[in-house]
Amino acid sequence: MKKDLKKISAINRILKREYKNHYAPVIELEKVRTKDPFKILIATILSARTKDQTTADACRRLFKIVKTPADLKKASLAKITKLIFPVGFYKTKAKHLKALPVVLDELFDGIIPGTIDNLCRLPGVGRKTANLVVAIAFNTPAICVDVHVHRISNRLGMVKTKDPHETEMVLRKILPVKYWKAWNTYIVAYGQTVCKPVKPDCAVCVIRKYCDRIGVK
Repeated sequence: MKKDLKKISAINRILKREYKNHYAPVIELEKVRTKDPFKILIATILSARTKDQTTADACRRLFKIVKTPADLKKASLAKITKLIFPVGFYKTKAKHLKALPVVLDELFDGIIPGTIDNLCRLPGVGRKTANLVVAIAFNTPAICVDVHVHRISNRLGMVKTKDPHETEMVLRKILPVKYWKAWNTYIVAYGQTVCKPVKPDCAVCVIRKYCDRIGVK
Protein backbone atom coordinates (compact mmCIF):
# COMPACT_ATOMS: atom_id res chain seq x y z
CA MET A 1 0.00 0.00 0.00
CA LYS A 2 2.81 2.43 0.89
CA LYS A 3 4.50 1.58 -2.39
CA ASP A 4 1.31 2.40 -4.31
CA LEU A 5 0.87 5.72 -2.49
CA LYS A 6 4.49 6.62 -3.20
CA LYS A 7 3.93 5.89 -6.90
CA ILE A 8 0.74 7.96 -7.00
CA SER A 9 2.44 10.86 -5.21
CA ALA A 10 5.36 10.80 -7.65
CA ILE A 11 3.08 10.70 -10.70
CA ASN A 12 0.98 13.57 -9.39
CA ARG A 13 4.05 15.69 -8.64
CA ILE A 14 5.58 15.11 -12.08
CA LEU A 15 2.37 15.71 -14.02
CA LYS A 16 1.67 18.87 -12.03
CA ARG A 17 5.04 20.21 -13.16
CA GLU A 18 4.37 19.15 -16.76
CA TYR A 19 0.97 20.85 -16.69
CA LYS A 20 2.53 24.16 -15.63
CA ASN A 21 5.36 23.98 -18.15
CA HIS A 22 3.58 22.87 -21.31
CA TYR A 23 0.58 23.95 -23.32
CA ALA A 24 -2.30 21.52 -23.73
CA PRO A 25 -5.81 22.14 -25.12
CA VAL A 26 -7.36 21.56 -21.69
CA ILE A 27 -5.46 24.57 -20.35
CA GLU A 28 -7.22 26.83 -22.85
CA LEU A 29 -10.57 25.57 -21.62
CA GLU A 30 -9.60 26.31 -18.02
CA LYS A 31 -9.13 29.97 -18.97
CA VAL A 32 -12.80 30.44 -19.88
CA ARG A 33 -14.09 28.86 -16.70
CA THR A 34 -14.93 31.19 -13.84
CA LYS A 35 -16.04 30.68 -10.26
CA ASP A 36 -19.63 30.97 -11.46
CA PRO A 37 -21.27 27.51 -11.08
CA PHE A 38 -23.66 28.29 -13.94
CA LYS A 39 -20.91 29.08 -16.44
CA ILE A 40 -18.81 26.16 -15.25
CA LEU A 41 -21.77 23.83 -15.77
CA ILE A 42 -22.41 25.19 -19.28
CA ALA A 43 -18.74 24.92 -20.26
CA THR A 44 -18.56 21.36 -18.98
CA ILE A 45 -21.70 20.29 -20.82
CA LEU A 46 -20.33 21.74 -24.05
CA SER A 47 -16.93 20.08 -23.58
CA ALA A 48 -18.23 16.51 -23.91
CA ARG A 49 -16.95 14.85 -27.11
CA THR A 50 -15.42 18.17 -28.17
CA LYS A 51 -11.90 19.51 -28.51
CA ASP A 52 -11.07 21.94 -25.72
CA GLN A 53 -10.18 24.79 -28.07
CA THR A 54 -13.55 24.41 -29.80
CA THR A 55 -15.33 24.41 -26.44
CA ALA A 56 -13.44 27.48 -25.27
CA ASP A 57 -14.38 29.40 -28.41
CA ALA A 58 -18.04 28.38 -28.10
CA CYS A 59 -18.13 29.46 -24.46
CA ARG A 60 -16.73 32.88 -25.27
CA ARG A 61 -19.42 33.42 -27.91
CA LEU A 62 -22.23 32.14 -25.71
CA PHE A 63 -21.20 33.98 -22.56
CA LYS A 64 -21.29 37.33 -24.34
CA ILE A 65 -25.09 37.14 -24.24
CA VAL A 66 -25.82 34.35 -21.75
CA LYS A 67 -24.61 35.11 -18.24
CA THR A 68 -27.44 33.67 -16.14
CA PRO A 69 -30.12 30.97 -16.40
CA ALA A 70 -32.62 33.78 -17.13
CA ASP A 71 -30.57 34.83 -20.17
CA LEU A 72 -30.53 31.24 -21.35
CA LYS A 73 -34.31 31.02 -20.98
CA LYS A 74 -34.74 34.16 -23.13
CA ALA A 75 -32.43 32.99 -25.90
CA SER A 76 -34.03 31.07 -28.74
CA LEU A 77 -33.03 27.50 -29.50
CA ALA A 78 -31.83 28.65 -32.92
CA LYS A 79 -29.62 31.33 -31.34
CA ILE A 80 -28.10 28.91 -28.83
CA THR A 81 -27.46 26.37 -31.58
CA LYS A 82 -25.69 28.97 -33.71
CA LEU A 83 -23.53 30.21 -30.83
CA ILE A 84 -22.26 26.80 -29.73
CA PHE A 85 -21.64 25.36 -33.22
CA PRO A 86 -19.44 23.39 -33.98
CA VAL A 87 -19.12 21.61 -30.60
CA GLY A 88 -19.84 17.90 -30.73
CA PHE A 89 -23.56 17.04 -30.85
CA TYR A 90 -24.32 20.77 -30.86
CA LYS A 91 -28.00 20.33 -31.75
CA THR A 92 -28.60 17.98 -28.81
CA LYS A 93 -26.57 20.17 -26.44
CA ALA A 94 -28.51 23.25 -27.54
CA LYS A 95 -31.75 21.48 -26.59
CA HIS A 96 -30.26 20.52 -23.22
CA LEU A 97 -29.19 24.12 -22.58
CA LYS A 98 -32.59 25.45 -23.56
CA ALA A 99 -34.26 23.05 -21.11
CA LEU A 100 -31.76 23.70 -18.32
CA PRO A 101 -33.28 26.84 -16.74
CA VAL A 102 -36.74 25.24 -16.70
CA VAL A 103 -35.48 22.15 -14.89
CA LEU A 104 -33.41 24.29 -12.52
CA ASP A 105 -36.55 26.25 -11.57
CA GLU A 106 -38.67 23.13 -11.12
CA LEU A 107 -36.20 21.11 -9.09
CA PHE A 108 -33.78 23.51 -7.42
CA ASP A 109 -35.40 26.96 -7.29
CA GLY A 110 -33.15 28.16 -10.09
CA ILE A 111 -29.93 27.36 -8.21
CA ILE A 112 -27.16 25.11 -9.54
CA PRO A 113 -27.06 22.11 -7.14
CA GLY A 114 -23.77 21.22 -5.48
CA THR A 115 -23.98 17.43 -5.36
CA ILE A 116 -23.22 14.82 -7.99
CA ASP A 117 -26.58 13.07 -7.66
CA ASN A 118 -28.56 16.30 -8.04
CA LEU A 119 -26.45 17.56 -10.92
CA CYS A 120 -27.12 14.30 -12.75
CA ARG A 121 -30.82 15.21 -12.71
CA LEU A 122 -30.15 18.13 -15.04
CA PRO A 123 -30.43 17.77 -18.84
CA GLY A 124 -27.17 16.78 -20.51
CA VAL A 125 -25.35 16.05 -17.26
CA GLY A 126 -23.72 12.68 -16.54
CA ARG A 127 -21.30 11.62 -13.82
CA LYS A 128 -18.21 12.96 -15.57
CA THR A 129 -19.77 16.39 -15.96
CA ALA A 130 -21.20 16.35 -12.44
CA ASN A 131 -17.86 15.42 -10.87
CA LEU A 132 -16.07 18.20 -12.73
CA VAL A 133 -18.66 20.81 -11.76
CA VAL A 134 -18.58 19.76 -8.11
CA ALA A 135 -14.79 19.98 -8.06
CA ILE A 136 -14.38 23.28 -9.91
CA ALA A 137 -17.50 25.20 -8.94
CA PHE A 138 -17.94 24.04 -5.36
CA ASN A 139 -14.36 23.17 -4.41
CA THR A 140 -15.47 19.72 -3.33
CA PRO A 141 -13.27 16.64 -3.75
CA ALA A 142 -14.45 14.72 -6.81
CA ILE A 143 -12.87 12.44 -9.38
CA CYS A 144 -13.78 13.25 -12.96
CA VAL A 145 -13.02 10.30 -15.22
CA ASP A 146 -13.02 10.79 -18.98
CA VAL A 147 -11.39 8.65 -21.68
CA HIS A 148 -7.93 10.04 -20.88
CA VAL A 149 -8.12 9.29 -17.16
CA HIS A 150 -9.58 5.87 -17.86
CA ARG A 151 -6.91 5.01 -20.45
CA ILE A 152 -3.87 6.31 -18.58
CA SER A 153 -4.91 4.94 -15.18
CA ASN A 154 -5.09 1.52 -16.84
CA ARG A 155 -1.79 1.97 -18.67
CA LEU A 156 -0.11 2.86 -15.40
CA GLY A 157 -1.49 -0.31 -13.86
CA MET A 158 -3.34 1.66 -11.19
CA VAL A 159 -6.64 0.09 -12.20
CA LYS A 160 -7.84 -2.78 -14.35
CA THR A 161 -11.21 -1.54 -15.47
CA LYS A 162 -13.46 -1.73 -18.52
CA ASP A 163 -15.11 1.69 -18.53
CA PRO A 164 -14.81 5.19 -17.00
CA HIS A 165 -17.51 4.61 -14.39
CA GLU A 166 -15.70 1.56 -13.05
CA THR A 167 -12.43 3.50 -13.12
CA GLU A 168 -13.98 6.28 -11.04
CA MET A 169 -15.17 3.83 -8.40
CA VAL A 170 -11.72 2.22 -8.11
CA LEU A 171 -9.86 5.55 -8.05
CA ARG A 172 -12.11 6.70 -5.21
CA LYS A 173 -10.69 3.82 -3.17
CA ILE A 174 -7.00 4.11 -4.02
CA LEU A 175 -6.41 7.80 -4.77
CA PRO A 176 -5.78 10.09 -1.77
CA VAL A 177 -8.54 12.71 -1.55
CA LYS A 178 -6.02 15.54 -1.81
CA TYR A 179 -5.34 14.49 -5.41
CA TRP A 180 -8.95 14.07 -6.54
CA LYS A 181 -9.68 17.53 -7.95
CA ALA A 182 -6.45 17.99 -9.91
CA TRP A 183 -6.05 14.40 -11.16
CA ASN A 184 -8.33 14.90 -14.16
CA THR A 185 -6.69 18.17 -15.18
CA TYR A 186 -3.15 16.79 -15.10
CA ILE A 187 -4.02 13.46 -16.70
CA VAL A 188 -6.10 14.99 -19.50
CA ALA A 189 -3.37 17.47 -20.40
CA TYR A 190 -0.83 14.64 -20.49
CA GLY A 191 -3.16 12.42 -22.47
CA GLN A 192 -3.60 15.12 -25.09
CA THR A 193 0.11 15.74 -25.55
CA VAL A 194 2.12 12.60 -24.71
CA CYS A 195 0.14 9.57 -23.61
CA LYS A 196 -2.22 9.70 -26.58
CA PRO A 197 -4.86 7.08 -27.40
CA VAL A 198 -2.96 5.94 -30.51
CA LYS A 199 0.83 5.78 -30.63
CA PRO A 200 1.63 7.20 -27.19
CA ASP A 201 5.03 8.91 -27.19
CA CYS A 202 6.65 6.58 -24.67
CA ALA A 203 10.17 7.69 -25.65
CA VAL A 204 9.66 11.12 -24.07
CA CYS A 205 7.25 10.09 -21.31
CA VAL A 206 8.29 11.54 -17.95
CA ILE A 207 6.34 8.89 -16.00
CA ARG A 208 7.54 5.96 -18.10
CA LYS A 209 9.23 4.25 -15.16
CA TYR A 210 5.92 4.08 -13.33
CA CYS A 211 4.05 2.61 -16.29
CA ASP A 212 3.19 -1.09 -16.07
CA ARG A 213 1.83 -1.25 -19.60
CA ILE A 214 4.27 0.58 -21.86
CA GLY A 215 3.22 0.42 -25.48
CA VAL A 216 -0.36 -0.69 -24.80
CA LYS A 217 -2.70 1.09 -27.20
